[in-house]
Amino acid sequence: MGPTGNPNQEVELLSECISLVANALDKQAFTTLFDHYAPLIRAYSLAQEPGADLVADELVQEVMIRVWLKAKSYNPCLSNINTWLFRLARNCRIDYLRRNGRFASGIDPTEIFNQIEDDSPSPFLLASQSRLQDDIRTGLENLPQEQAQILNKVYLEGKTHREVSAELRLPLGTVKSRVRLALKKMQCLIAR
Repeated sequence: MGPTGNPNQEVELLSECISLVANALDKQAFTTLFDHYAPLIRAYSLAQEPGADLVADELVQEVMIRVWLKAKSYNPCLSNINTWLFRLARNCRIDYLRRNGRFASGIDPTEIFNQIEDDSPSPFLLASQSRLQDDIRTGLENLPQEQAQILNKVYLEGKTHREVSAELRLPLGTVKSRVRLALKKMQCLIAR
């Protein structure tokens, strides 16, 4: 519905629409009300909380649902349609804030995402890790077979010294000695 040029005629027409919705649940009259008031309610909400588009859209829906359900409670003798409808909008907004206020925070998510640092490894770190892996692989190849086998079981397979001892049928002391000797040799080989 476009502006009629006369504010009194417009209010009268909107009052007739609310009366039709109240008495006959007239969908066409409701559409007229919706088309007229939805942008105004949205603007009202955005004026209260700039940038909160989702809140504004929810407020429009809630107010218009209440208009549909409470149209019979509108009394043109007590207030004009604009006053009545914006009182509904104000009350809906207060209800919404009470209902959802406990979840609101002053944190701006865009600031959080802008401050997050990239925690992926740097190219230097990746190259360093690759070189270290190559050194360890070379060191394991240069160890005596018994020591390399025990290091593989303990550090690569994640077995305890006792499990390696039982699996290889070696005394626990021998397993521990071979691990200690192998680690010392690896340290010397990698340090070069």
